[in-house]
Amino acid sequence: MAGGQLSATSPASAAAGAAPAAVKQASSTPLRLGDTGWKVRVLQSRLHQLGLHSEIVTSRFDAETRSGVRTFQARRKLDVTGVVDRSTWRRLVKATTAPTHEALHNVYEPGPAILRAGDRGLAVRRLQARLKQLKWYSGNVTAVFDARTVKAVSGFQARRRIPVTGEADRRTLDRLAAMTRRPTKVELFNIEPAGPSLDRRCLTGRAMCVDKTSRSLRWVVDGRVLSDFDVRFGSDELPTREGAFTVFRKSRDHVSSLYNTPMPFAMFFSGGQAVHYSPDFAATGYNGASHGCVNVRDYAGIRRLFDRVRLGDKVIVYRS
Repeated sequence: MAGGQLSATSPASAAAGAAPAAVKQASSTPLRLGDTGWKVRVLQSRLHQLGLHSEIVTSRFDAETRSGVRTFQARRKLDVTGVVDRSTWRRLVKATTAPTHEALHNVYEPGPAILRAGDRGLAVRRLQARLKQLKWYSGNVTAVFDARTVKAVSGFQARRRIPVTGEADRRTLDRLAAMTRRPTKVELFNIEPAGPSLDRRCLTGRAMCVDKTSRSLRWVVDGRVLSDFDVRFGSDELPTREGAFTVFRKSRDHVSSLYNTPMPFAMFFSGGQAVHYSPDFAATGYNGASHGCVNVRDYAGIRRLFDRVRLGDKVIVYRS
């Protein structure tokens, strides 16, 4: 392309699996929000390798792409601009490998089945328990890959643009593992849950009790757990602070001034760190991290919680 931009390959070379020039050299023209084209697909695919973009590439430099670029820049101690300049591109190329034809074109072939209808055992229990965390599977975990399990796997695959087979291949299992946490004994064997022990600071008053070990947020009033959410936290470079805090600000339709990304139902408890809904967490699960906030993926649940939490309510962030 003119102006020294990353150039696309011809359709024939892409179909043959040849790497475009864009994956080998830095761009002299920055990539930014609103840009479109092949070079953006390459960028998104490389970000995906680092867990900073979904597996699906779109050719459109959207808010998800900018968020991934900002996180990459923050982790590498680059200027956090969300714009891919020459320095950012070179660092990204160095940290990743050339995207494959499959990755760049969202072309996926079913892999060999690892679990299928009729299988039994602990591996099936784990599969069902993880699907249950995402509400694809309901009822008791049975250890039998039955018709309900086939339906749940098929639904999950269709939603994630994985070839729909109803069988669990490596891509399906990896995507499911990235979006969920390791099932507990309670989940695997249908034990009536007592839940992780509450920090003693949560036993009185009104508190959002955030347990990093179980990756859960529990809304507790006078020692009684009223609601429970899956949550994720910041990375090692941008960790979520631990300790006892209070909600000092609420913003229903908040947009981050630092990262320019939406933070719906934000409840701030420490500087710029807040409990809020994350569409990225809802889409990609634990295959990623926040910028230090406590991410919630249950939109309806966090909306209700936002309406119940008051300024001054406690936020306890700890490890059990």
